[in-house]
Amino acid sequence: MKAQQNLDIGQVVKRSGLPASTLRFYEERGLIRAVGRHGLRRVFSTGVVDELALITLGRNAGFTLDEIGEMFNAGEGLAIDRTMLRTKADELDHKIKQLTAMRDGLRHAADCGAPSHLECPTFRRFMALASKRNKARPGRTPKK
Repeated sequence: MKAQQNLDIGQVVKRSGLPASTLRFYEERGLIRAVGRHGLRRVFSTGVVDELALITLGRNAGFTLDEIGEMFNAGEGLAIDRTMLRTKADELDHKIKQLTAMRDGLRHAADCGAPSHLECPTFRRFMALASKRNKARPGRTPKK
């Protein structure tokens, strides 16, 4: 049986597509762990590439790094909470509906024949919905 080979940080960067700064950040957060050093370079087990892929998948799905960290069970493998997955899937469904409505509103505004968007009843409904969402989230500061 072939012994598992370790990868230095440069090899992990090439295989994962993530910059070294991200690897160091994930290590500081406890999401991945170096198995040693070769000179000044961190060395990781080959399994880190799969761990990084799982972290990327989680980030793309909208999980926070803290939530992703909860899924890694102290070196004993994954401990994914299926309820958390269902909750995130429901959140994504809600976000998809919001984005779909926004897309449709933008397309309508682009194609609307009204002399002014403010004269378009459909556009005004979209504005009212946006205003209603702002009121539902008090204390939220606008993005700059």
